[in-house]
Amino acid sequence: MKLPQWLSLAALIAAVALIWSLREVVLMLFAGIVIAMALCTLVGLLRARRPMARPTALLICLGGVIALIAVVSAVVIPPFIDEFTTLLQQLPKAARELVQLALGGVDQISDAIYGNDAIPDLDRKGLNSTGLIPDGGTLASGVSSGLVGLLGLAGNLGNVALRILFTLAVALMVSVQPKAYRDVAILLVPSFYRRRAKSILLQCGEALSSWMVGVLISSLAVSLLCGLALTLLGVKLVLANALLAGLLNVIPNVGPTMSTVFPMAVALLEAPWKSAAVLGAYILIQNIESYVITPSVMQHQVKLLPGLTLAAQFIFTVIFGPLGLLMALPLAVVLQVLVREILIRDVMDRWRPRRLSA
Repeated sequence: MKLPQWLSLAALIAAVALIWSLREVVLMLFAGIVIAMALCTLVGLLRARRPMARPTALLICLGGVIALIAVVSAVVIPPFIDEFTTLLQQLPKAARELVQLALGGVDQISDAIYGNDAIPDLDRKGLNSTGLIPDGGTLASGVSSGLVGLLGLAGNLGNVALRILFTLAVALMVSVQPKAYRDVAILLVPSFYRRRAKSILLQCGEALSSWMVGVLISSLAVSLLCGLALTLLGVKLVLANALLAGLLNVIPNVGPTMSTVFPMAVALLEAPWKSAAVLGAYILIQNIESYVITPSVMQHQVKLLPGLTLAAQFIFTVIFGPLGLLMALPLAVVLQVLVREILIRDVMDRWRPRRLSA
């Protein structure tokens, strides 16, 4: 290799190292772009229905979003916080109930197999005294301390607020002049590839817009179905559990599993059969969401295989942390478009092996 080639390679390695060191900032920039794409999608829908200038449409959309957030904050959030606090307070009691049920099951199995007096130590007091199974108070205190520890992970609120403000500022700046920022990004590409890069960026934007609309509809449907199921089963704290199901539905695979724990804990305090019924209802709702709702509302969305989605969640969580888990799906959507258009169509499909001379 010649000196210019070595310098180019060194510059590329330095750029990759710099991006890696600033990976959290890059992820916040991407989160801002995703929010900007949501605003641009709303602006596009509004201008398609009512022709108007883009700044006017953007102001209307921002005003509508702010008004919606204010209404939700005033009407939904206070009772949601009260119910969610009650839910967290009831988790230790639900854990004690679960331990008692497990101990009762162990007693019944031992009595059926060995008889009532065959293993006298296999009773609740005996198992608790051996320390093999913690008593209700120990488990409850452990769960409580664990919840306190999880809440303590929020850490520096000022740092979190600064990150949120930075992300929102990026979103607003990009949504005001999306074409200008897209043109700047295209200028970073070699001149012979700029037209193609513009087409790929447009495809990425369309994929993100389709994904966001589909996820919004899917989450609303899941929240309504979970609320209806919990109401029919007579489970308390319907609002908190229904909202949690809708919010956690944004995180595939992991989110639905997490949303099932809370209503099952509440139902377990009332009757064990209700807990099993809640589990069955949530499994049915997730199947409806996976095989009926999602295919119908995401016909034009980039199709992601479940295995690739799970791998993306794991990889981005390891690299970026909790925010990587939240942004794993939009990152996977964009990366799939880039791989399909650049690596496959522009490189692999045009690959021509050299013919060996005779």
